[in-house]
Amino acid sequence: MALVKPFKGLRPPKDLVERVECRPYDVLNSEEARKEAGHNEMSLYHIIRPEIDFPEGTDEHAPCVYEKAAENFAKFQRNGWLVEDDKPMYYLYAQTMNGRTQHGIVLGASVADYLSGVIKKHELTRQDKEEDRMKHVRVTDANVEPVFLAYPDNDILASIIRKYADAPPLYDFIAPVDGFRHRFWLIPDDSDIAVITREFASMPSLYIADGHHRTAAAALVGQEKAREHGEIQKDAEYNYFMAVCFPAGELTILDYNRVVKDLGRYTAADFLTALESDFEVTCMGADEYRPARPHEFSLYLEQTWYRLRVLPGHFDAQDPVEVLDVSISSKLILDKLLGIKDLRRDKRIDFVGGLRGLSELKRRCDSGEMKMALALYPVSMRQIMDLADSGKIMPPKATWFEPKLRSGLVIHKLS
Repeated sequence: MALVKPFKGLRPPKDLVERVECRPYDVLNSEEARKEAGHNEMSLYHIIRPEIDFPEGTDEHAPCVYEKAAENFAKFQRNGWLVEDDKPMYYLYAQTMNGRTQHGIVLGASVADYLSGVIKKHELTRQDKEEDRMKHVRVTDANVEPVFLAYPDNDILASIIRKYADAPPLYDFIAPVDGFRHRFWLIPDDSDIAVITREFASMPSLYIADGHHRTAAAALVGQEKAREHGEIQKDAEYNYFMAVCFPAGELTILDYNRVVKDLGRYTAADFLTALESDFEVTCMGADEYRPARPHEFSLYLEQTWYRLRVLPGHFDAQDPVEVLDVSISSKLILDKLLGIKDLRRDKRIDFVGGLRGLSELKRRCDSGEMKMALALYPVSMRQIMDLADSGKIMPPKATWFEPKLRSGLVIHKLS
């Protein structure tokens, strides 16, 4: 069962939310955060990207930078830019992208559930990134940014979501940069809180959609705090971390595409010929071609698009990892033909989120920066859940969720 609880959120007043909220820390670099924050002293970037308060070039992992995060967090509360709610509650957060809306319940997710595997992951994490976020959680004593979880569709929760979504939201704004709509409601009613808690308790698993490093860091710090207290305090806030949980059926996963600097030992003609040992290769011409189904790829090479359809029997359809298009393309193209074995570290390859479109793949190749591009059909949420249930890990750079959660709408304090 999935254990969740309401919490007293720390939030910006309604008239300040658009000055406080911002993009997540990990979708932009220091200079981009510095530029977006500008002269806005209320921007949450001063807490999640506190290096912007130091001269350019300051190491974002320096002890003084983490200390600045804590200092700024205290300042936001002291100045009334973040105010704690009077009672524990759940929250509803809706995002609208290209006419499609997804509704997530903001809640405290259980550290014990993450450690025991009730909250399931599909990606590996890196220790350096975990440690960075752990330092941030320790110094602020809070989950300043939420993680992104998915749950199996549930009719009772859907009914509660509709009830609140039909009412005027507390926050309602179009975010700069991405242009998507974000809305936010309080769920303070005790009976609704009890139903939400009960319905999550009936679920055998929750699934990390995005934010694996934040989830790991929050859980590990919670575990540290539990050890420090030396006694079981089941309802202590440090035993929970802030998450936005979306029904799996509402989530949008975009393609996560590849661009490669060179063809190794191949000419373009030889590369196309070599592909024919594993794919049906069809020239589609100069117009952009997007994969239309699983196990179909789009290749852009020398200003021409090609459709690649993997031949039957050239992958293990029974293996939840091998059946993924990211695995097929890595094994039969990137590794077999180009010698690219480590997607995380090989400098010959880069990755482009589907929100940028096929035109970005074309641009990077036509400019001469890259030699070829490979567009993939998006992974489905069902595939992610099946793979997580099997206990296996998805290959790197497999999923791209949009829209990203905005930070600063609500914060969870650990004490």
